Amino acid sequence: MAQRIHVEQAGDPRVDDFRELSTADRRPDRPGGRGFVIAEGTVVVRRLLASGYPVRSLLGVERRIDELAPDLAGVDVPAYISSAEVMAEIVGFHLNRGVLAVADRAPRPAVADLLRTSNVIAVLEGVGDHENLGALFRNAAALGVGGVVLGPGCSDPLYRRSVRVSMGNVLRVPFAPLEPWPDGLALVKSNGFRVAALTPRADSVRLRDLAAAGGKVALLLGSEGPGLSEEALSAADVAVRIPMADGVDSLNVATAAAVAFYEFAER
Repeated sequence: MAQRIHVEQAGDPRVDDFRELSTADRRPDRPGGRGFVIAEGTVVVRRLLASGYPVRSLLGVERRIDELAPDLAGVDVPAYISSAEVMAEIVGFHLNRGVLAVADRAPRPAVADLLRTSNVIAVLEGVGDHENLGALFRNAAALGVGGVVLGPGCSDPLYRRSVRVSMGNVLRVPFAPLEPWPDGLALVKSNGFRVAALTPRADSVRLRDLAAAGGKVALLLGSEGPGLSEEALSAADVAVRIPMADGVDSLNVATAAAVAFYEFAER
């Protein structure tokens, strides 16, 4: 059972894990980074509690901690309770969702292990926007994608904004970095995946036609703006496109991913 502890002063050292999150929740390799996984709001906190990430503690207003009582019944961590005003002083900004949880990072699966348990995966290159990445993970969870493989230039899926936008689904969908790039795609292919690069090029195959052919597929998606590098496109088995209306040549990467995931989820 979680230990309910009231915090009256923002300077209480017991809540240091939550302090000044706008600057302190960076990757471990960045200046000031502590590398924690931070969940915001009851829905995302529940997903963190149900995940394999080792939860350190919670901080929230009493009403939100009360709402999480069933989820905390078997969890032996402190649940710090404060007023909204004290919480804002600790965190560094006003948090509308009223509750946070912080956890340590968990070991990531190897790419080979991820491939063995999946039929459809996403492979990303240069997806550096945290919100796009979080939305993509949410789409992957909703549409049954087995995992996400990260190439160069991708942001950290466990950054607070990505976790929030994904509604905690970055904690459910396995992900792993792929190196070297793009030569590492040979490992994906050797596990029976066809690497399909999404591109608006007119000479590419329609996405629906590829989906109809069946088989295991790795959907290769690039960054906003420039899209996939020429090296990544050359390493793919096939280039595919989402047909669009005249005058429109691209979609937001998370939206394009959702369309592609849906085509394969349907089959």
